[in-house]
Formats: sequence, structure tokens, C-alpha cells
Amino acid sequence: MVRRNSETVKAISTMAVFQLLFPLMVSCVAASARPQRNLPACQVVQMDAFCSDLSLRSAPVDLPHSVQMLDLSRNQVQNLSQETLAYRTGFHHLNLHSNKILFIQPGLFKDMTDLKVLDLSRNQLNVFALSKINIGPLTAVESLDLSSNGLYTGMSDYFLADSPSLANLSLNSNSITKIAQNTFSGSSSLRKISLHNNVILEIEDGAFESLDSLTELDLSKNSITCITDFNLCNLKVLNLSKNSVELFQSTTSTDFYKLLRLDLSENKMLYFPLLPRNNVLEYLDISRNHLQSVNVTESHIKKAKVYFYFLRYLDMSYNQLKSIPESFFYCMGSLEVLNVSNNCISSFSITNEGLLQTVKTIDLSYNSLQSLTFGENTLKSLEKLLLHGNDLTILDHQVFQRLPSIKHLQLRQNNLIICPSDHQDPPDCVSFSSIPNLEFLDLSENNLWTLPANAFVDTPLKLLDLSLNPGLDMHKDSFSGLEHSLVHLFLRENNISSLNTDLSSLMSLKHIDLSTNQLTAVPTWNKDSSIESLNLQNNNLVTLEYSTMHALEHSLKTLYMGSNPLSCCSNLDFLQMVQNSAVVVPDIETVTCVHDEYSEPVNIEKLTQEMCHRSRVQSYIIAVVVIALVLLIVLGLLVKCCHSRKRKPNRSFNA
Repeated sequence: MVRRNSETVKAISTMAVFQLLFPLMVSCVAASARPQRNLPACQVVQMDAFCSDLSLRSAPVDLPHSVQMLDLSRNQVQNLSQETLAYRTGFHHLNLHSNKILFIQPGLFKDMTDLKVLDLSRNQLNVFALSKINIGPLTAVESLDLSSNGLYTGMSDYFLADSPSLANLSLNSNSITKIAQNTFSGSSSLRKISLHNNVILEIEDGAFESLDSLTELDLSKNSITCITDFNLCNLKVLNLSKNSVELFQSTTSTDFYKLLRLDLSENKMLYFPLLPRNNVLEYLDISRNHLQSVNVTESHIKKAKVYFYFLRYLDMSYNQLKSIPESFFYCMGSLEVLNVSNNCISSFSITNEGLLQTVKTIDLSYNSLQSLTFGENTLKSLEKLLLHGNDLTILDHQVFQRLPSIKHLQLRQNNLIICPSDHQDPPDCVSFSSIPNLEFLDLSENNLWTLPANAFVDTPLKLLDLSLNPGLDMHKDSFSGLEHSLVHLFLRENNISSLNTDLSSLMSLKHIDLSTNQLTAVPTWNKDSSIESLNLQNNNLVTLEYSTMHALEHSLKTLYMGSNPLSCCSNLDFLQMVQNSAVVVPDIETVTCVHDEYSEPVNIEKLTQEMCHRSRVQSYIIAVVVIALVLLIVLGLLVKCCHSRKRKPNRSFNA
């Protein structure tokens, strides 16, 4: 019974091979029978032949023998054989991606002893794999791309069975569900494996352990649920993002691990990963998980202490963290970037001088912060602090003065009140004066109703955003101290009808946004201004002061002025200046003006002086006619008066 079954299997295998070989035989006979057609010419540069996207079924027969790189990508190749490759074997680099290859001649690559790079991606190699024939040996191949071929579990074995030099392997975008223990047994030199976008559910024990040279492993976008006893000591980069990982634990050994980058983002982890005790990890991404605390599981393992002396980047954003104790940072002496945005953190404090001494960026945006505390001499290297979207109301008024290196402060979408510079222990306000290195400050959407005098004195701001604070009342000296530093000023959507403060004193100001307000007049500038970009969109400007705009002409490069009720003829000189100068008006299609003779607004590109001169002439004629009529009426009245006097009877009497 067993013998009959084996004979049946052999017969079926023979039939499968015949079915795959038959199309090749037919195509060869057909090719010899039909006349030779003229194939499109490939571009040959030195020893490289570029034959991409020419609707070819094979390489041209007149291909130079010296060619080492052949690019046959995006063609119509179906059967890969010696004939397809013009009987050349001296290739170093062979690119066949995006064809329709479903058959590879057995032993085709045996004599290609110099072939280093082979790209077979985006073909139909799942059909060939049904024959269960190895394509090897791939004696010298170091890089092999088999992505997007419809391969499923076990099929990759026929391409990897005899690849002793293979270092880089891509199996992306296939249908592999399991990595077996012997999957890579024929490719022991592998250094980089990419299995991105498969359906991997299971990885057998020892599947990667025999690969002593493996340093990069990409398992992202699969269906892996658990990693236990992680023991790949030589691995440097591991990507497990976009899986369903609920638990990540390494072995509890004291072995030294070389892992530098670990990406666990977009998984389902509830607890912080348990990483090797002796590690040199520099990059750790656990964002977009279900973390509720920074504890390592709820089991006894949580007592195991893990040190992160070399960690430079830590991302725990988009989780469910409610707090992060200071003790969590005790063993992070090299951390530079900490991202805990989009969590539920209500309080954050660093009071120990020895913590986070190297951190440069902290992102606490979109949490539920109510308390923020920095001790004296802490966070000495912090340059960027992101706090937007927290609805902060009350902070220690000197909290930011304790950050000696702070350059970038993002406070959008909070409810802060700005202290005046001469405050004496004020309640419920935050000071922004005397912050020696602060250059970027965003206070938009803070419901600010007043901006006191000298609010930013001794703070060298280059960019200040005060937008989306409707009703903001600015003191005439609000920007005092920023005369020689401020370059960007944003005041959009503040419902401002007039500016009380003098912007012409800001000598370094180059970019200003005053859009979506209620301005009826342009701020006054002089010829010494440096304004390069000015946004006046969506205001109530009817007449623009020509002298002010003319003063800007030497520096102005970009002007936004759409959605204003401009008068055509009252701004004729200015509009002509815009039409003829080098100033760019990006929204010029929406810039219109009102003309008395037209029922619809006129686009300024179509406005001409004649349109206004004609209007003036017509107005002059009407005025002359009206005056003439008035004069005629007056003259008529005078004549009538004279006639009435002449008709009066002589009332003298004789003696």
C-alpha cells in the first residue's frame, strides 16, 4: 500500500513538472517557427544594460558579452531560461522585477558564479514553487528579492535551499503564515531578512538562532501575538510593528545583547517590554499600544531590573498611561528624546538633578496635564518642550525660567495667562520674560484676552504665535524687547480691528500673519522695515495707505490680500504696484476690488487705469451737468427777480 502511494506521488510530481515544462517547450518551438522580429533597443552604458519597460519577453540576442548588469524589469517575461537571458552567464546584477515569471529553468543560475544581486520581486513564482524544484545553487548571490510573489508557507525553501553567500533577503508582501525551524538552513550567511506584510502567526523555536550573522530582522505588519524568551544576541535591529503582540519578554540570562533598535509600535501590549539586562539599546518605540503603566507585566518578573544606559530615543505615545514616576528614568543616562504624547497623564515632574540630564526633547502634548513641576538645576539640556492640547490653567509662574537651554516651547490649546514683566509674585499667571535661549513660542488658542507690556523682555524670541485668541488686547509696548530678534509673528483670527502696538519698531520682522481679523487699516511701516511676507487675507480693508505699502516694496516678496472689500479706484496706485512689481501674490485669483460701475467685484489682474479714468470722466461730466443746471436755475431766478422789479408801478406824487 505504501509502495503504491509513493508511486502515485512520483507520477503526480512528474505530471506537475511536465505541466510547467510544456509551456516552455511550446514557446521555444513557436519562437523558432516565426520570423525574427525587431526588438526595442536597450540602453547600454559601459557594462550595464537597461532594458526596462520595453514589453520584452527576453533580452535581445545582440546583448554585449561584457554586460554585468541587466535590467529587464517591467517587461513581459514569463519563462526564465538561458534563451531569455541571451545565453549570457557573466551577470553580476540581474533585475527581473515586475514581469510575469512563472517558470525558471532548473539549474539556470548554476554557471552564474559572479551573480551577486538577483531581483525576482513582483512575479508569479508561487506557480513555479508548486513544482517543488530548487532554483539553486545560487553560489555567489548576496542579495535576493522575492517580495510580492504570492508565496506561502514552505515555498521560500525552494529558493533558499542552496544559497551559501546570501546576506540580504526580502520576502515582503507574500502570504507566509509560519517560519519553520529549517526555513533558512540553506542560507546560513544571512545578515538581513525582511518579512514585512505577510500573515505570520507562528515562529518555530530556533528558526533564526542558527543565523550567527543576522543583524536586521523585519517582521512588521504580520499577525504575531507573543514573543517569549527572545534570545537573538547578535541582532541589532528588530521591527515588530503592526502586529498583534501582547507580550514581549527576553530571556533572563546575563548574556550581552547587541540590539540597538526595537520597534514594537502599533501592537496590543499592556505592559512595558522585558528587555535583556545587558543591552545597548538606543531606540525603543512602543507607541500605539495599550500601555496603562510602565511596569513590566504583573508577574514576579516585574521585579527584574533592566538598565537603559544607552537609550537615546523612547516613544510611548498613543497609549493609556496615567502617570510616569521619576524612578522610571533612573537608569536612562543617555536619553535625548522622550515622547509620551497622547496619553492620560495628569501630572509630570522632574525634581532630581541627576535625572534626564541629556534629554533634549520632551513631548507631553495631548494629555490631561494639571500639574507640571521642574526642580532647580534639572533638565539642563532640554531644548524642546511640547505641551499643546493639555488645557493647562495654573503653573508656577517661573516654571520655564528653570530650563536654561529651552529654545522651543509649544503651548497651543491651553488656558494660560501671561504675567507682566513687573509682576510681584502674581497669582495664576506664567512669565515669559528673562528666558535667555527661548526662540520659538506658540501661545495660540489660549483664550488670551490681554498681552501686557514687556511680556517678553529679555527673551530673544524669533517666532511668536498668538493666533486664535479672539478679543486679544495688546498693550502698545507688548513686543518691547523683541526689536532685534523677532522674525515671525502670527496674529491671525484674533478679531483685531486695530493694532495699538507699533510693529515698525520690530526691525528684524520678516514674516507677519494678520489674516482673518477685522482690520480697516494696514499697520504703519517705514522704509527701514524688513517685511518679506505679509498676510492680510480676510479683513475689512477698503483703502490701503499707499505710502506705507510703498515703503514695504523694497523688501516685500510675498503678499496675501484676498477676501477684502478693496476699492478699485481708491487703491489704483497700490494695485498697479502689485501688478507691475516683483511681489508674488499667491492668492491673486481671489483678490478683488469693488467698482461703482460693476455689479460684481473686479479681479485686480483685470483692473486698468482706463476703467477708473473713464469713471472719473463720467463723474466729472455729471458734476458739470449738475453745476450747469444749478447755475441755470439760479440765473433764471435772478432774471425773474429783475423783471418783477421793472414791472413795479411808480408811486411818486406831484405837489
